[in-house]
Amino acid sequence: MTNYQSINHNILRRFEESYLKKNLPIINIGDTIRIKLLIQEGNKERIQISEGIVIAQHKANLNSTITVRKIFQGIGMERIYLVNSPRIVNIEVLKNAKVRRAKIYYLRNRIGKATRLKQKFN
Repeated sequence: MTNYQSINHNILRRFEESYLKKNLPIINIGDTIRIKLLIQEGNKERIQISEGIVIAQHKANLNSTITVRKIFQGIGMERIYLVNSPRIVNIEVLKNAKVRRAKIYYLRNRIGKATRLKQKFN
């Protein structure tokens, strides 16, 4: 890396660090989490709560994402959240689960009680 590239890299890293959230909990695969999102409807803003199991995680500093899966009225729904987004007010970890995979996509093929994960007690 040339001197010019390292200077640009340092500037970019400092810029990204200013937008990183400091109060995030430690989120692992298999955790049941509750996310409070800021939703805008017309002129009004409200907080909407979403709850589900983290089935995937992508760590990339400012662009870190988590994929959350929940079952709503018998239909599986997955949503990818940008963890450092200003729209996310709060993330709360409700339960920890014992998993042996980095991505637990196998939950997509399971129904009902088969989707339960073993709870991990800290």
